[in-house]
Amino acid sequence: MEHQPQPVFESASPQGTPVVLVLASGRGERFRASGGQTHKLQADLGGRTVLQRTLDAVQASGLDWHLEDRGHPGMGDSIAAAVRATAQAPGWLILPGDLPLVRPETLRRVAEALSGSAVVMPIHAGAKGHPVGFAAVCREGLLALSGDVGAASVWRHWQALGQSLALEVDDPGIVTDIDTLDDLARAAAHWR
Repeated sequence: MEHQPQPVFESASPQGTPVVLVLASGRGERFRASGGQTHKLQADLGGRTVLQRTLDAVQASGLDWHLEDRGHPGMGDSIAAAVRATAQAPGWLILPGDLPLVRPETLRRVAEALSGSAVVMPIHAGAKGHPVGFAAVCREGLLALSGDVGAASVWRHWQALGQSLALEVDDPGIVTDIDTLDDLARAAAHWR
């Protein structure tokens, strides 16, 4: 994976805003199985890599961010490592690196909505997407994650307690991930 400079998460955003955790540790097996010749995050999308496009949106949001690309065995391990690396953050927005069409304003909306809920799940046209926002109260649950399972168990816990928010957003980018060459071709149409 190409390493990006890591910001000091306390400095760029207003105090009290969550950190965007960009997850880039996956193996990308479905992309290669579909005929991809490189890792999906390094695939070209309008002259930049998929990961660079995702990071462009994150940086344009003005929120602090952390890139987790150290090759963990599963998504749960990646999330736990990223939370550990930013443990003093007041919350986190979990964003897989293969969502290059997510809009910066969506990231900001999820961050703002997090001030009133333990978990914020963005929804577009009835479909759940990313980034999912988690307040600091979720820290221990996120740190306990491991293996291939993401943070759905943490979300379900807080949903059962009535502390989650489904946030409708007009952003198909929250559900437009790049898993296959066909996904990449559909996303590339955005830059034509």
